[in-house]
Amino acid sequence: MLLLKRIRINFIQIIAICFAGIILLGAIFLALPIASKDGNSLSFIDALFTSTTATCVTGLVVVDTYTQFSLFGQIVIICLIQLGGLGFMTVATLFLMMARRKIGLAERGLLADSVNAFQIGGIVRLVRRVIICTVIFEGIGAILLAIRFSAQMGVLTGIYYGIFHSISAFCNAGIDLMGRYAPYTSLIPYRSDILVNLTIMALIVIGGLGFVVWNDVMEHRLRYAYYKLHTKIVLLSTAALIFAGAILFYIMESGNTLAGMSFTDKVMVSLFGSITPRTAGFNTVDTASLSEGGSVLSMLLMLIGASPGSTGGGIKTTTVMVILLATISYIRNNDDINIFHRRLDASILKRSYCSATIYIFLTILGVFLLITTQGLPIKDAAFEVLSAIGTVGLSTGITRELNTMSRIIIILLMYSGRVGSLTLAMAIMARVSKSNTRNPEEKIIIG
Repeated sequence: MLLLKRIRINFIQIIAICFAGIILLGAIFLALPIASKDGNSLSFIDALFTSTTATCVTGLVVVDTYTQFSLFGQIVIICLIQLGGLGFMTVATLFLMMARRKIGLAERGLLADSVNAFQIGGIVRLVRRVIICTVIFEGIGAILLAIRFSAQMGVLTGIYYGIFHSISAFCNAGIDLMGRYAPYTSLIPYRSDILVNLTIMALIVIGGLGFVVWNDVMEHRLRYAYYKLHTKIVLLSTAALIFAGAILFYIMESGNTLAGMSFTDKVMVSLFGSITPRTAGFNTVDTASLSEGGSVLSMLLMLIGASPGSTGGGIKTTTVMVILLATISYIRNNDDINIFHRRLDASILKRSYCSATIYIFLTILGVFLLITTQGLPIKDAAFEVLSAIGTVGLSTGITRELNTMSRIIIILLMYSGRVGSLTLAMAIMARVSKSNTRNPEEKIIIG
């Protein structure tokens, strides 16, 4: 930490650098001959892409995970997913705790930034709870999935598949080993399986709520009135997005991808189709076959994403809620932004608009670059870019067809989406000292 202070690297920059370092290290491992089933080295750009999609818990793949990677390669990928989902500092803290090392103020500051905590105080206790909850949720998910997979694949393989897909779902990664049935099929073979669907969906939702929400629920149990405002907004927006998205998906896809299914299957696939675009990446229907309405709905859900401090990406549910509430407040000519009998600080609105603006700008830039470098249709380019920057992993099937330049663009978008577009911008921008003087005020015309 003394070296970091000398070269004036702040907490945000450290987090960005650590993620980049993990990605590079993962790419080196995945490029080794031992990581591939055929014993041949994977090209470095493909290894870098795979390492990025695993560390950034995205799920976009240029090679099928099952058919390309050996057991060693698959273990590297799932370790990257776990590390990327929890965050480097959370895992590092676990090892410090195991070694009974003292966690200093600088490390606590890093932890607070990495899990989007409100304050440094109590951060070690929060991280301890995060790790315990992760083990519990992933463990339960692994057991439930192993029950189903063991009956089909044998006990050892079933347990391994249960662990792999539980971690991938909880971390909202969407990387799977279902290439054993056919490459790039994801969970389509299990779209009628209630146990697999409910387990995967539950893991995705819980992982996408955020560490701070877990801590709040653990402290106050079911006493909703005692929850923090952040927790209430996250739970409300998450429930609204899941059920509204499922209803819209059912309506739009009834005559398309849902045609011929039983009512139960339609409901289950609709719920899955509402949950997975918000950064999960698994799919139970062919994404390329979605109707125009279904594709737009999926892109909208990918744009919104999960909640802050979670294993997911996107603009974030709280950011969208703040912008929506601010808009309603302005239309009603109210000076304050109120929700649940609480008033939001003006700085939160400024941060929300700034975060959304940078996110949308990067999305538009990414779409433009993909169209320019490879001549992709605008719909496919937009879907791929939103999936990358939202760390989702859904694709219309063009990921494997991307050229080197397009893959680099997607890699940068995935990295930006995981670290956070606003966080990345703050890490890149030089620190400017705050001036005590203010310029004269003057109005301009808006709208």
